Amino acid sequence: MPGEVAIRIESVAHHFGARGELHYVHALRETSLDVMRGELLCLIGPSGCGKSTLLNVIGGLLTPSSGSVHVSGKRVSGPMPRDIAFVFQESALFPWNTVYENVDLGLVFQGVPRAERERRVLRALEAVGLKEFAQHYPGQLSGGMRQRAALARALSLETGILLMDEPFGALDEQTRMILGEDLSVLLARAGKTIVFVTHSLGEATFLADRVVVFSARPGTVKAIVPVQEPHPRKPDFVTSDKFTAIRNQLYGLLHDEIRKTMAETATAPEATP
Repeated sequence: MPGEVAIRIESVAHHFGARGELHYVHALRETSLDVMRGELLCLIGPSGCGKSTLLNVIGGLLTPSSGSVHVSGKRVSGPMPRDIAFVFQESALFPWNTVYENVDLGLVFQGVPRAERERRVLRALEAVGLKEFAQHYPGQLSGGMRQRAALARALSLETGILLMDEPFGALDEQTRMILGEDLSVLLARAGKTIVFVTHSLGEATFLADRVVVFSARPGTVKAIVPVQEPHPRKPDFVTSDKFTAIRNQLYGLLHDEIRKTMAETATAPEATP
């Protein structure tokens, strides 16, 4: 349904450790944000600004110090594996299992019957272009193919929401752009709600329906930049004036925040062992 809220983030803040302790970190200050159903929302910001912290709060892997998150109207109080799937920077595939077995494993844990598992695994592998590699082992695949397998595993769970934490961060720029094109196609077909953390301005511009720019730590929303370009995104979008203008806008918004982060790092006292 157009305009329907999939994820509601209300005044979420988080810190690690107790105030006054040496290792206390105020990672995220009060942040409120709605993620609409079927959109791809990118989070960008300086290192340590709380992007991944917020992603983990949304997914129920962290309990916020204050505030709340609701997914489809339900308050998040822990992992919600039937509603939310994760894709991380490392593919985390079991090297002794084939691609098929790696994707199948999550469905085994969900208690999905064998016949239904086979249908969903093959459909997910086909969606990411790996059906012919189902019986290969992770060690036989390139880094990009391993991330496709990790994405297939998340897709097979058939959740409405995908949380992606720099899933293409370890890959070269060309591979990242190709996988970004594939992800845009998947979004157009499946209509999933995706929250995607990245440090790449080009990746955010190419993928996002909206880009959320975070301030320096303790992070919160500094600006939200819409990218009004339909999915699936075409390769020539990257060379368009519109793409360049949005990317430059993001750079301008981030520049001072990155400077603040660098200054803070340079003046921070060294931790004693």
